[in-house]
Amino acid sequence: MKLKLARASVDTKPKAIEVDKIEEDLEKKSIFYFDKDNSHKELKAMMEHFETKDYSVYMREVKFGLNDNEYLYEVHIVK
Repeated sequence: MKLKLARASVDTKPKAIEVDKIEEDLEKKSIFYFDKDNSHKELKAMMEHFETKDYSVYMREVKFGLNDNEYLYEVHIVK
């Protein structure tokens, strides 16, 4: 499953990441930021993937501007 990481700036395209790569990165960090272009269904599937492996997963929407479409997803994945 591929997800899009949050953009570094508004005019760039988001980079894709595999769930396996996220799992490898969990040794170094536990907070990930995902782009608004990800569907809620994809993010829920990713959350369920980690919950079946006994991780606790918390996701929230973070607004960074006044417009309704200026947001990203913050996901905490901890053992």
